[in-house]
Amino acid sequence: MAQESPKNSAAEIPVTSNGQLEDSHEHSFNRDLKCSLPVGLGLSETKITSHGFDSAKEGVVEAGQFPSKGSSASPKSSVISPSSAAASRLAGQGCDLIIPTGGKAQQKSGPVVLADEVKNPAMEKLELVRKWSLNTYKCTRQIISEKLGRGSRTVDLELEAQIDILRDNKKKYENILKLAQTLSTQLFQMVHTQRQLGDAFADLSLKSLELHEEFGYNADTQKLLAKNGETLLGAINFFIASVNTLVNKTIEDTLLTVKQYESARIEYDAYRTDLEELNLGPRDANTLPKIEQSQQLFQVHKEKYDKMRNDVSIKLKFLEENKVKVLHNQLVLFHNAIAAYFAGNQKQLEQTLKQFHIKLKTPGADAPSWLEEQ
Repeated sequence: MAQESPKNSAAEIPVTSNGQLEDSHEHSFNRDLKCSLPVGLGLSETKITSHGFDSAKEGVVEAGQFPSKGSSASPKSSVISPSSAAASRLAGQGCDLIIPTGGKAQQKSGPVVLADEVKNPAMEKLELVRKWSLNTYKCTRQIISEKLGRGSRTVDLELEAQIDILRDNKKKYENILKLAQTLSTQLFQMVHTQRQLGDAFADLSLKSLELHEEFGYNADTQKLLAKNGETLLGAINFFIASVNTLVNKTIEDTLLTVKQYESARIEYDAYRTDLEELNLGPRDANTLPKIEQSQQLFQVHKEKYDKMRNDVSIKLKFLEENKVKVLHNQLVLFHNAIAAYFAGNQKQLEQTLKQFHIKLKTPGADAPSWLEEQ
């Protein structure tokens, strides 16, 4: 067989007569270099200078089968792809496969490119801060424009009137609650004084024989007044607890929804103003994407505003029904208890408390044990 010219573009690898690779120094060097390359990298990118040739050209190691002796090597170099065939071929040659991690290999016509799909948490937080800052700026600008009389605002006249009435009623109910608490404190002090006065009359009735009956009558009267006062105090405290729940829980919860509705209204008007300003400007290749993005943001905040407005309307309706029912019962209780107390009708006063299922606490009694509560 004719000797091939040493100026081939690929270095020739000698083999033995039985087809096995010759374990020469140059072959072991080339095999180690080939094994050290990660799977998925193109060997056409790696150039190795031939040492056994006179040519100044650089030999390129091919990724295919090794050429047999006497055969002509292809001048074109191929690329190793991360396939099972290539992996098994390298493993069969005693190579340790190096598989890069941290990304997903994308199959392309050229060298394999490793794409990192892991999102950066810092960039996500930065994007959230940017969106929050932009939204806050828009809402602040809208509020200032409304206060200066330059910006327009969306107004639901019927809903706004109901909200104003609710806030005014809350102030009036808070005033009634404060006065009722003052009355309860003063009545408690009076009942306490009457009880002490009754004890003093009873003590003098035992020690003054000549005024035994007179002191005894007054002692019984003061003790009866103290007992009726405790009954009235229980009714007033029940009235205070019910009104306090209505004002500071039920109405306050509705007003919290109203605040969320007002915030949604401000955002809606802010993005509506931005969209109107963009629509008034020129329409070209630069402004059309901005207008489309502004339209999408406006639609999102419009849906949020409509939802909050519907929630407020429903809560106001249920609040009105609950308020009428609660106040009706509590006002009847308060009236009947006060009238029976000052009329001296002890039986009617006790009947009023039974009607509203009010249990009086015994003065000086300790809190019930957990067995009694069960």
